[in-house]
Amino acid sequence: MRRQVVTTGLLLALLGPAGACSSTADPGPVFNNEGGIEVTCMVHQTEGPGARYTDEQMRDTAEVLTLMRYYTANGAKPFCDGAPATAADTAWAQLYVDFGGSTEKVSSVLG
Repeated sequence: MRRQVVTTGLLLALLGPAGACSSTADPGPVFNNEGGIEVTCMVHQTEGPGARYTDEQMRDTAEVLTLMRYYTANGAKPFCDGAPATAADTAWAQLYVDFGGSTEKVSSVLG
């Protein structure tokens, strides 16, 4: 029994550093849907969409539907600060259109 523990410990010591070096790609930010509540104006997205939306292998249906639902309900509303869409906002709205959403629904973002 003792020999097995020592062997297992040695194996973990050898494999440990190799496992620590491997990592998965950062999937990127989650779309800010403002908590899913009804809003009268939109907030700006702080970052553009990442792999969690753009990579089909990483895409989560619930996250995509959250994005679609938000822009369908709110994409034609103005931004709360009165400023125009940022590059991040535009990237999310374009993704909405790429997923099949109507440009009319994101008119405040895409112009």
